[in-house]
Amino acid sequence: MITGEPLPLELVEFLMSHIDSIAQLEALLLLRRTPDVRWSAAEMAKRLYISEPDALQILTHLEMHDCLGRHDEKYMFQPRSEELSRMIELVAEYYATQLIPMTNLIHAKPRRIRQFADAFKLRKD
Repeated sequence: MITGEPLPLELVEFLMSHIDSIAQLEALLLLRRTPDVRWSAAEMAKRLYISEPDALQILTHLEMHDCLGRHDEKYMFQPRSEELSRMIELVAEYYATQLIPMTNLIHAKPRRIRQFADAFKLRKD
C-alpha cells in the first residue's frame, strides 16, 4: 500500500508534462480501465459530465501526448510505449490512494503557462 508516501518524482514529472486537468486524468484512467472500448467525444462527455467540445479537447490532448490511439474519430487506450504504459499504471495506482496530493498537484499547475506551451506543440497528423 502506498498511502501516505510522497509522490515519486517520475509520477510528478509525468503529471506536470502530460495532464492539465482532473478531467484529463479521469478520461485517461477511464480509457485505461476499458482498453477494448473505443470512445467518441460524445460518449466521453456523457461519462464525465462535461460538454462534447471539452471532451474532444481532452481526448485530442491525450492523443497528442501519446497516451491514446484514434480510429474513425473514436479513441482507445493505446500508449505509444511500454514506458508510457508503465507510467499510466503508476498514475492509476497512486490515484487510488493519493487522490488529494495528485489533484492538488494538477490544480497547482499554472493554466496560462500550459496554454502558452500548448500553442507551440506540433501535431502528429
